[in-house]
Amino acid sequence: MLTGANQFFKHAVPEKKENIRIGSRRSQLALIQTRYVIECLKNLNPEKTYEIVEMSTMGDQILNKALPKIGEKSLFTKELEIALEQQDVDFVVHSLKDLPTTLPDGLCIGAILKREDPRDALVLHPKHEGKTLKSLPKGSVIGTSSLRRTAQLNRSYPELKVENIRGNLNTRLNKLDNGETYAAVVLASAGLSRMGWEKRISQKLEAEELLYAVGQGALAIECREDDFATLRLLEPLFHGTTTFRVLAERSFLRTLGGGCSAPVAVKSELIGQTLSLTGAVWSLDGNKMLRHSSLCRLQYKEEDEDGEPPRKCPYRMPKLFCSISPGNLTYRDLEEAEKLGEDLACHLVNEGALDIMKEAKKQNESS
Repeated sequence: MLTGANQFFKHAVPEKKENIRIGSRRSQLALIQTRYVIECLKNLNPEKTYEIVEMSTMGDQILNKALPKIGEKSLFTKELEIALEQQDVDFVVHSLKDLPTTLPDGLCIGAILKREDPRDALVLHPKHEGKTLKSLPKGSVIGTSSLRRTAQLNRSYPELKVENIRGNLNTRLNKLDNGETYAAVVLASAGLSRMGWEKRISQKLEAEELLYAVGQGALAIECREDDFATLRLLEPLFHGTTTFRVLAERSFLRTLGGGCSAPVAVKSELIGQTLSLTGAVWSLDGNKMLRHSSLCRLQYKEEDEDGEPPRKCPYRMPKLFCSISPGNLTYRDLEEAEKLGEDLACHLVNEGALDIMKEAKKQNESS
């Protein structure tokens, strides 16, 4: 009689798939990211064919309203997830920061790829070339759609004005370059890099100056939890160091109960076997801030990325960690990373974080 993991694997023998259908938003950046994942898979599985299914999401369609005011948690994922649930596609490629910390039942993150630079970048209007946030004229308008950036900019640069700007990267850069409203915009460095626009970056903002969004810079692949063929296909794409870092970040955000409607930000590092996490919350004006750092120790070693595959947990079951499939990583380390985020969030909650977040939400709704 089979029990435990053996019983699971007996019923989890993956079916063979020769044609893989991948869901993607229609934006240029989303398609670049999706094609990158396909190239990674082609190198591993050249015998298969790959087809991109393009879709438009609510976040792509509603451009006259600030993201936190729309009131929908899955702005850039819902339509893609419906296609997944209906088995119209096998998996979907996302910027991880767009994925809520809790996914719909039956869906999971099947792989997290190596993270690019998670920092934010300042992109200046041509007339301000050579300046920085500190040297911009008083009253200069900085464009961003992020409450996280808004709160931190208000706190550190009260002499500047922060205003909402919406649209994909192309649209926001056009608004910057061809208008007189914005002196600069703040965007994710990783997105600019993937578009081949590194030369537009006027200043990279260090994490100590501007903590970044949960999952920023990482790509995530979402699939069905019971689609074992796809999970097996995606498993080699897992990047351990990135996964532990973003798991701690997602656990922090999930425990706080925040999203795009709250100014919450993080910084994480895995140095040696020590995983560290800094998290903070702000009021919208930046005047109130709670910030704390903590760390834990993993058994995982980063050099395993380029050598032998990490050891698999011998009793692995289909357990998820903040909706992340364990891939080829051990439960013990995943649990440590998840607990790190939870504990850090609980510390801030005890200091009054929920009151600050509630106040920020009210300010945003009334503005």
